[in-house]
Amino acid sequence: MSVKETATHHHIGIVQSYEERRRFQRLRLQVPMFIRGRDTHGEQFLELAKTLDISAIGAFITSPRPLAINETITLTIPAPSITSSGLVPAGMPPIQAKVKRCQEAGDVQLIGVEFLKPIG
Repeated sequence: MSVKETATHHHIGIVQSYEERRRFQRLRLQVPMFIRGRDTHGEQFLELAKTLDISAIGAFITSPRPLAINETITLTIPAPSITSSGLVPAGMPPIQAKVKRCQEAGDVQLIGVEFLKPIG
């Protein structure tokens, strides 16, 4: 095995070991959603955001506003405009989540949230 292959296998082993510690698999999935809550200034807001990744127990999302750690927010995934066919669900109920981390990334905030109840 070449040095490059050994390094690659070693790197993959580290990634797998790290991911095995997670309780639920994360999916890199960008889903538009509305965030409702209070920002770090205590102001109520409703903003459009999107997920960067999501699992059954949490998500990593972008937000135009900084959010306070441990703040409870509501996430709502907009329903598709055409729901008359039986193939498309009418919508998903709002998801309650607690902010676990927040960091600035240019003009947006990267927010890690934990769902109060697992989804799926």
